[in-house]
Amino acid sequence: MIDSNFIKNAKIGTQNVSRETLDLLKKYSLSILERNKEINLISSNSEKSINTRHILDSAQVIDFIDKNEINICTDLGSGAGLPGIVLAILMKSKKPLFKVIFYEKSYHKSNFLKDMSKKFQLNTKIYQKNIFEQKNLQTDIIISRAFKPLPIVFDIALKNFKKFKYIILFLGKGGKKILNEASNKWSFDYEEKKSLTSNDSLVIKISNLQKKNG
Repeated sequence: MIDSNFIKNAKIGTQNVSRETLDLLKKYSLSILERNKEINLISSNSEKSINTRHILDSAQVIDFIDKNEINICTDLGSGAGLPGIVLAILMKSKKPLFKVIFYEKSYHKSNFLKDMSKKFQLNTKIYQKNIFEQKNLQTDIIISRAFKPLPIVFDIALKNFKKFKYIILFLGKGGKKILNEASNKWSFDYEEKKSLTSNDSLVIKISNLQKKNG
């Protein structure tokens, strides 16, 4: 399963990850594989590469999360808890008051998130609700991985949240083109990181998002 040095080797700024945290990540990945036999949490093709394709891919955004001003992270359409559960595990010992909020409308997937939160004693709140129907939400970070295209996430951020600081997104091949196209309708600042798990992918942090007139 997960190599005990996978985070250090990936150089994502979490050199002080404890053995207990690594053990929780191992148990979490095993839980996904076990439950995947009953419900579709991840594709069967990615089961063998779960550590890099899902766990490490989720963990790499820790550099954007582990900041003094970040206390609440809202994960949209989290499914198996990627990246929300991974981040909650990583932050559990580093910042106990850090909280992850999940919006997952699937009954089975939201129950899986609840099971994982209870099993690993994580500071989370899981809503089995459709994010499109929620209003006046508040958070520090909105995060989305394999949920909806960038323009839809931007719309959710501006229409359904009354307060947020940043948006973190995982962009695949053509990510730069997507950002350039988005700049026609929105104004925003962003930081980017080359993905540690795919040469064609980016992780971006959006700030100062506003819809352009016209």
